[in-house]
Amino acid sequence: MANLQLERETSIGMQVEDLWDVQESKLNPTQKLNACFENIPVSAFPHTPQGIEIKSDASLAEAVQILAQNKILSAPVVNVDAPEDASWIDRYLGIVEFAGIAVWILQQSEPPSPTNHSPTGAESAVASANGMPSSAELRTLGSEDASITAGDFFEALTSSEFYKKTKVRDISGSFRWAPFLALQQSNSFLTMLLLLSKYKMKSIPIVDLGAGNINNIITQSAVIHMLAECTGLQWFESWGTKKLSEIGLPTISHNQLVTVHEDEPVLQAFRLMRKKRVGGVPVVTGDGKKAIGNISLRDVQFLLTAPEIYHDYRLITAKNFLLAVKNYLEKHDTRSPMLSGMITCKTNETIKQLIQMLDSLKIQRVYVVDDDGNLEGTITLRDIISRLVYEPPGYFGDFFDGVLPLPENCRV
Repeated sequence: MANLQLERETSIGMQVEDLWDVQESKLNPTQKLNACFENIPVSAFPHTPQGIEIKSDASLAEAVQILAQNKILSAPVVNVDAPEDASWIDRYLGIVEFAGIAVWILQQSEPPSPTNHSPTGAESAVASANGMPSSAELRTLGSEDASITAGDFFEALTSSEFYKKTKVRDISGSFRWAPFLALQQSNSFLTMLLLLSKYKMKSIPIVDLGAGNINNIITQSAVIHMLAECTGLQWFESWGTKKLSEIGLPTISHNQLVTVHEDEPVLQAFRLMRKKRVGGVPVVTGDGKKAIGNISLRDVQFLLTAPEIYHDYRLITAKNFLLAVKNYLEKHDTRSPMLSGMITCKTNETIKQLIQMLDSLKIQRVYVVDDDGNLEGTITLRDIISRLVYEPPGYFGDFFDGVLPLPENCRV
């Protein structure tokens, strides 16, 4: 299976290589890459080893376990009430991801609004249907910021009937799309790359219209891995040997960087990620110039799958969170990228070096530092892909017209 996967990744690189040689000489390198990727269908992309789907009647606790055990950020939610012959748009409710779960946690931890102490109608219905307390009642576990970040808060949350009985379909307001934006197998690589970069999608389902199901899911990480396998090919080397500063990276400078201080409650990190719509934040020391670690949306799993590791902490600060997770992983998962420490790079490194590092360490972002170790910015997988292609004028046309909008109560 691994050899077949490698062959398909290498095949894509070779297809680009072959197309590169026949492009018009008047095109610049970026225009050539665009033209090459426009001529390769997404059906050529290697398939994920296993298609993980989560049933809509699975509990939130079960969904968290499935995501964590399979080391994935998200998974499609299958509507168990859909008929067998349903089309894909009726078969799936959307995609549940750690980002949505983080939002759900924050909703449970935030105190009721002074102007409205009552749960919403939807929330009451969910609570009533499952014979459990509403989130407003759950908040009595701790309505003050210090209480909700105490070491035993998440033990209480994850052992509560509310957490165990809340269904994945009950948090559909946290899904980014309803059901989701998907591509057909005939769509082009260029379309896929633009959606993963300019349009900020972390993963794209590829649907089989005939079978009415998801044929593949392409992630930002998978694209970076594909690029890493293209090392040595002419088209990749002409682009990959450029220094980060030459191609305008990092796009996020130090002044724009969203950070959390080491002594702030860890939930503040997740609040910032939700508010600023970013996937991770560096944990910085007092003056904010140096970072001691990174917290990402993926890390919310440690608050839910191993809440006991915080039991002895009076307050779960960002620093305490990092220390507890590190100690936990040293015992249970020594290959976790979180044990690699704070991963940094400098602007004089090449894009190829950065791709190889991100792929080998299986991480989503890297922080740019100066010679003294001071933060200068951050580079994400999306930033890298955005420097590979560009969107031609009018490229998508009415492509987005058929996409259902975000749910009204979506907070992601």
